[in-house]
Amino acid sequence: MFTGIIETLGQVTKRVAEGDNIHFTIASAISGALKVDQSVAHNGVCLTVVAIDGQTHTVTAIAETLQKSNLSELKVGSKVNLERCMQMNARLDGHIVQGHVDQTATCILVNELDGSWEYRFKYNAALGNVTVEKGSICVNGISLTVVNSGANEFSVFIIPYTHEHTNLQEVKIGDTVNLEFDIIGKYVARLMGKN
Repeated sequence: MFTGIIETLGQVTKRVAEGDNIHFTIASAISGALKVDQSVAHNGVCLTVVAIDGQTHTVTAIAETLQKSNLSELKVGSKVNLERCMQMNARLDGHIVQGHVDQTATCILVNELDGSWEYRFKYNAALGNVTVEKGSICVNGISLTVVNSGANEFSVFIIPYTHEHTNLQEVKIGDTVNLEFDIIGKYVARLMGKN
């Protein structure tokens, strides 16, 4: 379980394909403190640490993960949002995030405002996922509040701190992001027969 509060940015230093899998080696401020078998969210995708070497760690993404997320687009030099799993004795600052990406979305608007940024994303509503005004959404692992919710798109507003400390600073129109919809909303949608 995660909160969607990004701890640090990592950078891909190595990408190795093996069959349908891709092994990513990431350099970050938290890599040296990780342990093999630990779960870490990478752009909102829960991956298991398989190796640690100094200030880098390696994770493996399987075909299913690569198909449902934007991890397949990562290359050497890409910035990655990182969050370790939450501790049971800590505050839940964001919202409940599982690290299971539901689908991707495309950025259709980046609007720099006077002290904040608006991002608008379009997604395939046929998959049964929904957003609601003032509800929670996880974009590339970041817990955000939905604004201007539509049938297949929504906006979020980003404060300068989030812009500076996450990889949203690099997202531009046409880019793909990972979405994890609110867990409570998913259960309600299932009960209502919407997916």
